[in-house]
Amino acid sequence: MNPILKNHLCKLPVGTVIVGKWHNHAYKIVKPLGSGANGAVYLAESMKGLVAIKLSDNGTSITSEVNVLKRFSKVQGAALGPSLLDMDDWFDPYTNRAIPFYVMEYIKGEEFFSFIKKRGKEWIVILVLQLLSALDQLHEEGWVFGDLKPENLLVAGMPPTVRLLDVGGTTLQGRAIKEFTEFYDRGYWGLGSRKADPAYDLFAVAMIMIHACYPLKFERKENTRQQLFTMIRADATLRKYQNVLMKAIDGAYKRAIDMKRDLVAAIHHDDLPSKPFVAPKQSSSRKQHHKKSKKRSGVLETAFIVVTLLCVYALYLYGQIL
Repeated sequence: MNPILKNHLCKLPVGTVIVGKWHNHAYKIVKPLGSGANGAVYLAESMKGLVAIKLSDNGTSITSEVNVLKRFSKVQGAALGPSLLDMDDWFDPYTNRAIPFYVMEYIKGEEFFSFIKKRGKEWIVILVLQLLSALDQLHEEGWVFGDLKPENLLVAGMPPTVRLLDVGGTTLQGRAIKEFTEFYDRGYWGLGSRKADPAYDLFAVAMIMIHACYPLKFERKENTRQQLFTMIRADATLRKYQNVLMKAIDGAYKRAIDMKRDLVAAIHHDDLPSKPFVAPKQSSSRKQHHKKSKKRSGVLETAFIVVTLLCVYALYLYGQIL
């Protein structure tokens, strides 16, 4: 993106009216929502209410993001991103050129870390379980989110639901990651490549959980894996999920749903051992009993997480009333 034009698009005055060349829909800028490598996003008023509008001089990037949002809309039951409402060009009188833009649903919510800070660390795993469900749907469609970080997560609605924002870094699996933020990038930590695969996003999920428990960002050290493991062990919340987190950091998960199942199991058992548990040899009768217990555990596991979610949510509502 042209630096001069980017600076201009990131500083459009409040009250500026964006009128689409082809659809003739008007959008009045209320305030900036953010900016990145490929454009600026504003809150705007429209005939349909408040919307979010993204402008960029990079038409290819805009088209790519619009295609991602269209694909997201086909995935039912997962809050992958905002709904796409419009795509058009705006003739900018300042630069005397056409600026491509698209309009999307404005999601009113609270930033991920702000939500955790107000309501407590117990919400981390609840929100992450939701996030993993959404990511699994995205991965099944052949995409990787890429630039996964707290700034691109919003907690909205009742009950609180994680929503993914800013699809600018979303990349087709097998290609090089388009956009990334160093702290959540496995390449930065020397623990993997920047090739788009599900494990790339899951590494970022682990880093988000770690960062939620260590609010101040920390610098990488020489032995990054040992550094992260030590930090996980040192925090009471993270220690419950240390096996899951280390598997994500090591790239051992190929699907988000597998990481989700292990998190649910960790909640169920409350604390996982730091070393893999080796079961003693069992008699045939005990083996049969074990198989039956294993079947029951799946049902109990599901019931447990549902009860946990309901209890935490009930406490949240009680706190709102007081």
